[in-house]
Amino acid sequence: MLQLKTQLPETQMPKPTKNAILVIGGAEDKVHGREILHTFFNRSGGTDAMIAIVPSASREPMLVGDRYRHIFEDMGAKRIELLDIRERSQGEDSFYLRYIEECTGVFLTGGDQLRLCGLLAETPIMERIRDRVQKGEITVAGTSAGAAVMGHHMIGGGGSGESPNRSLVDMAMGLGIIPEVVVDQHFHNRNRMARLLSAVAIHPDRLAMGIDEDTCAMFEADSWVQVLGKGTVTIIDAQNLSYTNQIQVGVSDPLSLHSLRVHVLCHGDRFHLEQRRPLTPMSDEKSA
Repeated sequence: MLQLKTQLPETQMPKPTKNAILVIGGAEDKVHGREILHTFFNRSGGTDAMIAIVPSASREPMLVGDRYRHIFEDMGAKRIELLDIRERSQGEDSFYLRYIEECTGVFLTGGDQLRLCGLLAETPIMERIRDRVQKGEITVAGTSAGAAVMGHHMIGGGGSGESPNRSLVDMAMGLGIIPEVVVDQHFHNRNRMARLLSAVAIHPDRLAMGIDEDTCAMFEADSWVQVLGKGTVTIIDAQNLSYTNQIQVGVSDPLSLHSLRVHVLCHGDRFHLEQRRPLTPMSDEKSA
């Protein structure tokens, strides 16, 4: 992901950087204030923005892509291109590759995350996008399925409404844009806490994030994650996990998970990825 700086002093406040990674829980406001989409637009350069829309997760890519094209046109983007990739061979298309070299922002739409990874993973286009993100050269956003693919490990599907168990979650390989996280989207809206806990039991070395609809976790270059939008971002930290029975029990048996840390963050809250601690607006004011 973006190059990170470590161990900020307690009194040093997180400062906004131009480029960022926006991980959106889906169903973001596209009609009224459009706060999250405006943030992506501004972080991509505002009226100088050259945006690549990747609608490959959708089975109606032109319909979905055109909707976002009109939104960013209305905001005043300098140039917008749809990367309508429907076959893996298009992942090395020379026109698309040239545009990826020039663009300032990439937007991954919703749909099916397995479809998106199947089309883009390890293609020249995806490798170049990830390289430019890691160098802090472009802003990237993903909504719904586009959010799910951000980690190295990805929730490809599963159920809800049960106790945590291994059969509740289907894990797959993501695109590795933010390799240290596992993301679930439409989180509280679709009752996915047990699903995310099941993923944590399988990959306790990753930081798990459940992002509600019309909500965004925005990853900055200084390791801070800022929450935007109407809902919450739930962070499950298994760094100090003392016990889980996930290896011993059957795939549909309930899971034990001891000594997890859970943070529920809302608009304006921040979380430091490396220090694994939250910073609330009130703490922000006291430190200033």
